[in-house]
Amino acid sequence: MNILEKIVAHKKRELAERKVKHPVSSLEKDPLFSRATLSLRDSLFDENLTGIIAEFKRKSPSKGVIHDHADVLDITSAYTLHGASGISVLTDESFFGGSTEDLRKARKNQIPILRKDFIIDEYQILEARAMGADVILLIAACLSPAEVKKLSVFAKKLGLESLLEVHDERELGHLCDEVDLLGVNNRDLKTFSVDINRSVELIGLIPQEKPAVTESGISDVETIKLLREHGFRGFLVGENFMKETDPAIAFASFVNKLKTASHEGKSMRHDATGPG
Repeated sequence: MNILEKIVAHKKRELAERKVKHPVSSLEKDPLFSRATLSLRDSLFDENLTGIIAEFKRKSPSKGVIHDHADVLDITSAYTLHGASGISVLTDESFFGGSTEDLRKARKNQIPILRKDFIIDEYQILEARAMGADVILLIAACLSPAEVKKLSVFAKKLGLESLLEVHDERELGHLCDEVDLLGVNNRDLKTFSVDINRSVELIGLIPQEKPAVTESGISDVETIKLLREHGFRGFLVGENFMKETDPAIAFASFVNKLKTASHEGKSMRHDATGPG
C-alpha cells in the first residue's frame, strides 16, 4: 500500500466518524455556510496580484514537521497583504497536521481559500462550505473520472470552485466541464518524489479555458518565471515559506524578488524591441 492509499483508507474511517459528530444539518446552520464565495479563477487573472497560491502547512508525510506551532492568522494575513492570489489551507490532521479550525481562522482574510484535503465524498464539500472555503481540491490519483464529475457538479451547486489536480497525461482524462481550474502536481503522491518538469511536459495538453496551476517543488523566482512563460497562471507554494522561522517575512521577501525580476524582464524586452 503506497502513501496515497494509506491516506485515503484513513480518510474513509475518519469520514464515518465526522458524519456522526457533525451531521449535515449542523453544517448547513453554520454562519459561514451561506457567505458569498470568492473566485480563485478570477483572482489568478488579476494583474495586480502575484499568481501565487500561498499554502499554510504544518507538516507532511515526506518532510515530517515543517512548522508545528505556526500562527495561521498571522501568516495568512501576511500572504494576503503581500499579494497572494489565493491561500491554500491543509485541513487533514493525521498526515499534515491541519484542521478545520486553521481554515476558519484564515477565513478572516478577504481572499479566495482552497481547502487542501483528500476529498472523496460530497460530505467533505459541505464541510468546506461550512468552514469558509471557496475552492475544493479534487485529486485525480484517488478519484475516478465519474467521481470527479459528481463532486465538481456538487461543488458548483454550493457555489464553490474546484481545482482538479493531475500528475500525468492519463489523469487529464478526469477533466470535465464543471472543473474550474487544472493543477499539475509536480509531486508524485504515490512516492512523494518531485520533478518540476512535470508541469512543462503537461501544459501543452491543458485546455486554454482551464487556468493552469503548477503545484509543489517551487522554491525560487526563476522557476515561477519559467512556468509563467509556459502558460501557467497559478503557482501553489507552501513548504518554501513554511519551513522558514517567519513564513510571513519569507513570503514578503519572495514577492519583492518576483516583482524585481518581472520589472527587469519587462525592461529587457523593451530594450530589445526599441522605441516604437
